[in-house]
Amino acid sequence: MNELNFRTLDLNLLRVFDEVMAERNLTRAAQRLSMTQPAVSNALRRLRDLLGDELVLRAGYGVEPTPRALMLWPSVRDALHQLREALAPGDFNPALAQNAFVFTMADATAAKVIPGLVDVLASEAPGVTLRVVPLTTRDPRQLLESGEVDLAIGHFPGVLAELGAQHLQESNPRFMYERLYDGEYVVVMRKHHPLAQGALSLDDYCAARHLLVSFSGRPVGFVDEALTAVSRKRRVVLTVNQFFTAGLVVASSDLLTVLPRHFIGGTGVADQLVWRPLPLDVPAVHVDALWHRQHQASSAHRWLREAVRRTAQNNRQVAPVAAP
Repeated sequence: MNELNFRTLDLNLLRVFDEVMAERNLTRAAQRLSMTQPAVSNALRRLRDLLGDELVLRAGYGVEPTPRALMLWPSVRDALHQLREALAPGDFNPALAQNAFVFTMADATAAKVIPGLVDVLASEAPGVTLRVVPLTTRDPRQLLESGEVDLAIGHFPGVLAELGAQHLQESNPRFMYERLYDGEYVVVMRKHHPLAQGALSLDDYCAARHLLVSFSGRPVGFVDEALTAVSRKRRVVLTVNQFFTAGLVVASSDLLTVLPRHFIGGTGVADQLVWRPLPLDVPAVHVDALWHRQHQASSAHRWLREAVRRTAQNNRQVAPVAAP
């Protein structure tokens, strides 16, 4: 952008550009901005004239950004966020706050984190609201980049490995993360399953029929990767995207599944289930909080992260079921 264009730039055009990029739809962007769709289209036209680029092109029921728009958006979004933070009056006061936060996490993670977080809200921040949306990916960075969620909590080994390498090279990385706890995963089956008596061998485990919980829909999980490393495999005959559903299915079938041990009591059918340790070594299952750099200095987001940290490490959760 040359000097003349920058001097004549209306900041509201960047706000429109940011919302259109986040929504990929002019109607939804207009609703979020409390503007009419023609006004949004006009703002985009003015910004196109200033930048000499189409920015977005119609595609199906929405719009697709041009390469120039994709290059500009992260800087524009960060600049707008920093400006809002600078103009915000005072620090975050949880007792008076009316903020609304959006999380994405699996149902088993929510069972561990949310009950204690509800207690924190009731005692410290009664005006704050939370919304939890399903985790459907092992890489939630796009959700964080677009502003659809404020915090992602889960097991993101690929993302964390990539970010760890980037943090060694970049002084200002786009995403931040924090370890919350380590999960213990166990094999779960119905109480009267043929394998429910005695220790579970690797041969018997591999010969059984399995149910896989996969948020992304991929037909393999971390157990399958560990089996491949020792030249073994199992037969997955059903894939679902919720641990709760998996518990219900194995309670009334001969399928085996793998669940976080702390969540077995949350299935609602714990009295019909038993569990055994996994019959092979698997990498540690770390559960991390992941957020966008633009929230790093926000006092509201700092309070949120600290509240999540406390509740993830306390003992209020669904009681685990002991192995018989």
